[in-house]
Amino acid sequence: VSTQSTGGVVENGGRINKIGTYPVAVMARSLNKPFYVAVESFKFYRNYPLSQLDLPNDARYEDPEEKNHPEVDFTPPKYINKLFTDLGVLTPSAVSDELMKLYI
Repeated sequence: VSTQSTGGVVENGGRINKIGTYPVAVMARSLNKPFYVAVESFKFYRNYPLSQLDLPNDARYEDPEEKNHPEVDFTPPKYINKLFTDLGVLTPSAVSDELMKLYI
């Protein structure tokens, strides 16, 4: 079992956090272990990246040797079992519903 805090959760239920957290989720899934995320609801973002390449440019820093090196990585929702939030325990797909409640 792996539980981690996060920098943010996007509309599709994916997670954005400092670089290196995505491999932990991949490893947990390959070992058939659940991967949980602890996050406050104010960290839900109306952003919809589908992969690491879809992250905004402000999530990257310029490295003279390696251009556009990411500061954060994106963990797709398929690797996340549950999110523990101040709103209760949610599935990744429920993040979109909670965002709609806030903005509609």
